[in-house]
Amino acid sequence: MNREAAGDDSQASKVLGVRINRNAKTVLFPFTDYFIGFDNVEAVKSIFGDKTGEVLRNLKVEFFSSKFGYMGVSDVDGHLMVSSYHLSKSDFRVLYLDIVHELYHVKQFMDGRELFSAEFEYVDSPIEIEAYSHTVKEAQRIGMSNKEIIDYLKVEWIDDDSHKRLIKSVGLATS
Repeated sequence: MNREAAGDDSQASKVLGVRINRNAKTVLFPFTDYFIGFDNVEAVKSIFGDKTGEVLRNLKVEFFSSKFGYMGVSDVDGHLMVSSYHLSKSDFRVLYLDIVHELYHVKQFMDGRELFSAEFEYVDSPIEIEAYSHTVKEAQRIGMSNKEIIDYLKVEWIDDDSHKRLIKSVGLATS
């Protein structure tokens, strides 16, 4: 059965005896209510330049409840999406780097770039390589070891070969 359907629900609604309100609103919060001081971070200022404060003040964040997933950027309107589980349970440096990484994607979205393309595997996507390269530089700046950064780059949805390609693409040595 096709999960996506277009058309009039009225016939199915009558047959099943139920109605479904399809106008649910996404609740968005100001980014700066939850992520404070990022307008002073050089890695963030290098993304947005003179408009850093304005961009962050206007950026919205959506929290979702799931143990799966971390953060992402909406490809519809460019707002940040954050797992409340990730927010409450993850290592502070991981959260910090994930925010820097996703803010890079916010800028890419603002520049009109396509964030998700079936043309590339995740680790081979120029969008991801650029964002991870920027994030790796920040990880180095805050004093993370090469091993810690390599561990940071390992996420559940990529296999070991993909992880190695990502490490190489962002210019990290594995020895």
